[in-house]
Amino acid sequence: MKKIGNGHATGKIILIGEHSVVYGKKAIAFPFAGVGIHTLVQANPTVHIQSKYFNGTLDEMKQVTSMHNLVSLIEVLKKDLELPNFCLNIKSTIPAERGMGSSAAVAVSIIRAIFDWQALPLDEKKLLKYVDYSEQIAHDNPSGIDAVATSGTQPILFEKSQPFETFQLNVDAYLLVADTGIKGQTRQAVKDVANLVQQKGASIRHIIDQLGDLTLEAKTAIVENQAEKLGQIMTASHRLLQKLTVSNHTLDQAVELALNHHALGAKLTGGGRGGCLIVLAKDLQNARFIQEKLISYGMKRTWLQGLGVYQNV
Repeated sequence: MKKIGNGHATGKIILIGEHSVVYGKKAIAFPFAGVGIHTLVQANPTVHIQSKYFNGTLDEMKQVTSMHNLVSLIEVLKKDLELPNFCLNIKSTIPAERGMGSSAAVAVSIIRAIFDWQALPLDEKKLLKYVDYSEQIAHDNPSGIDAVATSGTQPILFEKSQPFETFQLNVDAYLLVADTGIKGQTRQAVKDVANLVQQKGASIRHIIDQLGDLTLEAKTAIVENQAEKLGQIMTASHRLLQKLTVSNHTLDQAVELALNHHALGAKLTGGGRGGCLIVLAKDLQNARFIQEKLISYGMKRTWLQGLGVYQNV
């Protein structure tokens, strides 16, 4: 056992395929290193958790409904690994409820920190088993994409209940992520799409099929370094997500603003009804110009990531 264990996880961005992934279609997500979570763990008289959202004992955490997934995760890890009491110090730069994988990333960082503290081997299968356990409690029926993306290093072509496929992200373009400052409403949006499927049947299924087709086209565009094509696919995806009623006025206006300032493409990312949008820009100059426009429009935070070299700007 080490004196201090360390665990880290990144945020995640869904490039394309949100909502349609619920209906058996593929989605593309990738780790987003612009935000992340770092957890430290060390021995303590009681199980204690320190974070910007909660500071107290595990017993006190049990009284907070939104923390039940972490309570259960900590309890099962303590039991399975026969752990002594400990203190977790969790530092996060991932905004909660913005579609950037916050809950999964917290779980990944906690699990990695505890296994590091105990000097125990941790393979991907075991890591994802524990993360999925936490995510099932947090989100009822998660696709699993957050768990894979926040714990990995490469883009993922993902299909629910199927093995995921990784591939290289090498597009000569820049991705701008902008936070509307509005909490996403993933659970309600998913329910509303399900109601649309039930009410309108074939017409909504057709939109979902189109989103699935766009995901496969996006993978080809990424592999073949076709930035303009990828941008067109992103914008087309946003138009379809609008038809599924999962966008909102702020997201739509921000997307149009980006497109009007020569973005290659733009769309919401994640569950929608708030959260973040993503913008594909041809170069760093254009990305920063659009970034300034979005900040002036009212975006709360923005991040830039170069896709060709897969690093932060």
